[in-house]
Amino acid sequence: MKQQTGFNLLGNNQARILILGSMPSVVSLQKQQYYAHPRNAFWRIMAALFNEDEPIVYHQAEQLLEVEGIAVWDVLKSCTRQGSLDSAIDKNSLEINDFASLFKQFTRIKYVFFNGGMAESLYKKHVYQALAIEFRSYSYTKLPSTSPAYAAMPYKDKLAAWAELKTISRVKAS
Repeated sequence: MKQQTGFNLLGNNQARILILGSMPSVVSLQKQQYYAHPRNAFWRIMAALFNEDEPIVYHQAEQLLEVEGIAVWDVLKSCTRQGSLDSAIDKNSLEINDFASLFKQFTRIKYVFFNGGMAESLYKKHVYQALAIEFRSYSYTKLPSTSPAYAAMPYKDKLAAWAELKTISRVKAS
């Protein structure tokens, strides 16, 4: 297994909302795009929430999220993993992204959403306690994973849970 390195943050310093995954999938790494697996529901959900349910291509989706004040990143900067499953991440190989620097630069972020349980778990274990108190007072919410590996919840239920993003985006944008 070789060390896999994730992506730079998707978004700009006007973001009010940060969505965190754990680590990009093999397909995402190959395509150099967040949530690139065709069965991952992330972009379908974003289209439903912010683009009147019209499908969007990746570069349009990036712009759409910026307009909505949403940034996307991963808890892990790099790790060793066989395949794409979070459960296959070698816990001894973790390199965590620099959240203290991110929050100092992206001062408008006040809402952090986790795309699934592993992102939340990694953040709580490796990031949260080391943050300055003002960053620990943000609103933190775990959402159901958009990964095709999380098939226990139907798409309509995932969409309903993720709809909170639209509410926050619209309230804070006005």
